[in-house]
Amino acid sequence: MQDFLQQTLSGSAPRKRKGETDFLCWQWLDYGILLMEPKEKARRALVLSAGIHGNETAPVEMVNHLLLPLLRGEKPLQQRLLVILGNPVALKTGKRYLRYDINRLFGGRWQQIVDGDEAHRVLRLEQAVETFWQACETEETRWHLDLHTAIRGSYHARFGLMPYTERPWPPEFMHWLAAAGMEALVFHRAPGGTFTHFSCEHFAAASCTLELGKARPFGKNDLSQFAAAEQALAGLLYGEAVSASASQPKHYRVTQQITRQSEDFVLHMGSDTLNFTAFPQGTLLAEDSDTRYYVQQAREYVLFPNPDVALGLRAGLMLIEESEQTQALPL
Repeated sequence: MQDFLQQTLSGSAPRKRKGETDFLCWQWLDYGILLMEPKEKARRALVLSAGIHGNETAPVEMVNHLLLPLLRGEKPLQQRLLVILGNPVALKTGKRYLRYDINRLFGGRWQQIVDGDEAHRVLRLEQAVETFWQACETEETRWHLDLHTAIRGSYHARFGLMPYTERPWPPEFMHWLAAAGMEALVFHRAPGGTFTHFSCEHFAAASCTLELGKARPFGKNDLSQFAAAEQALAGLLYGEAVSASASQPKHYRVTQQITRQSEDFVLHMGSDTLNFTAFPQGTLLAEDSDTRYYVQQAREYVLFPNPDVALGLRAGLMLIEESEQTQALPL
C-alpha cells in the first residue's frame, strides 16, 4: 500500500493488509485505521488522527503526505504510531458529518444514538485506540494529536484545544505545541465528548485538538499555511530536528458554554464573527427561551460561535485570557 488516503477513500481494503520496510512494519486494521511500528524500540506511542469532520481536508492531506516516505521505506519511524482518518464516509462526501457529529460521541456517548453508522464508527475508534495503548511498554509515553480546521476565520489562525485534566501537562508536549506554530491554547474546565478528551481521560494521554486554519475542500488547501505544524510532525515521526518557537502561545481558559436547548435559540453574533473576538462585560451573547447568556468577566472571547447546531449541542464557548484573569479559576 503506497497511499493511505486514496486507499481509504476507495472504500475497499488493500490487497495486502500487512507489510514492512527496512524501518517499520505496517498493518491496515480497518478503513482509515493504520498501525505502524518501528523495528527499533520506541519511547513514545502516538495516535495521529484527522478527518473526524469530513469537510476538514487540509490536515488529512498533510498526514497522508507525511506517511508516504514512511510507507515507501524512505524515512525511519521514531514512534509507535496509530494513524486514524476518523470519518471516511464524510470525507468522501465532503460533509462535516452525515447525521451526527462524531466528535461529540466519544467516551461512550455513542450509546445515546439508537441507530447510526457514525455511532458504530466511534466505537470502532475507541476500540482501536484502547488496543493500541494496551500494547504500550510501561516506559512509553502516550500522545494524541487530533488535527482539524475551523469553520470560521480566526484572530489566531492556529490554536489548540486542551482537554480537561488535573494532571500537569508534560513540558515536552507543551514545547512541541509551540514549535508546531500554535498561537493559542484553550484549556477546558470540564470533560467532553471529543476524541482527545477520551484519550486524556481514559488513557492518561497528553492530547490536543489542533485547529490549523479554515475548512476547505480537497485540492483547495494551501498547505504552506501549515508548514510549522508539518515540520513539527515530521520531526516527531522521523526524528528530525525541530526548530524551537520564538514565541509561546497565549493561554485561554473556558469560562462558560453556550448551548442551544430549543428552537427559540438566538445567537447575537454575525456570521462574520471571528473566533477569539472579544466582548465586554455585560454583553448579551445569546437567548434561548427564558435563558440569557451574558459576558460575565471584564472581557471574554468567543470560540466556535454557531447558531445552527443541533439541539443540546454547543453553540459557542466563551474564554478568558489567563493573563487577564482577575481571580484564579479552578481547573
